[in-house]
Amino acid sequence: MGTTEQVLAVIIGVILVAVCIMELFFYRHPRLFFMFLIKPSDEAAVRLWRICIAFFNLTTACALFIGAYLLSTSHPDAGKALILFTAGQHIFLSVVMLITQPKLWLNSIMEAAPNLILLAFALT
Repeated sequence: MGTTEQVLAVIIGVILVAVCIMELFFYRHPRLFFMFLIKPSDEAAVRLWRICIAFFNLTTACALFIGAYLLSTSHPDAGKALILFTAGQHIFLSVVMLITQPKLWLNSIMEAAPNLILLAFALT
């Protein structure tokens, strides 16, 4: 793994932080309805889900940031493991999302595509 993978890991991490912020604070915005599918009448019912997923994305971003950092230290194998696991996890979760909620097909693509690119670079 090299610089390209580090840059991709950081970019994906930044995207996950942005998604975390949207899930925590902007989920009611009408322009984001396509992403979250949360109707005003459902807000209380999905509160726990929304908050847990937001912090899941934040901790996943932290794993990518730490992994990218570790690649340039004396622990590159640990960095590679964090990045590969995190990318694989998001690809798996994108498939689960697509199967359980086909209306979120665009979300599934947005979640899987950057991680597939990261894995392609990391495994070549």
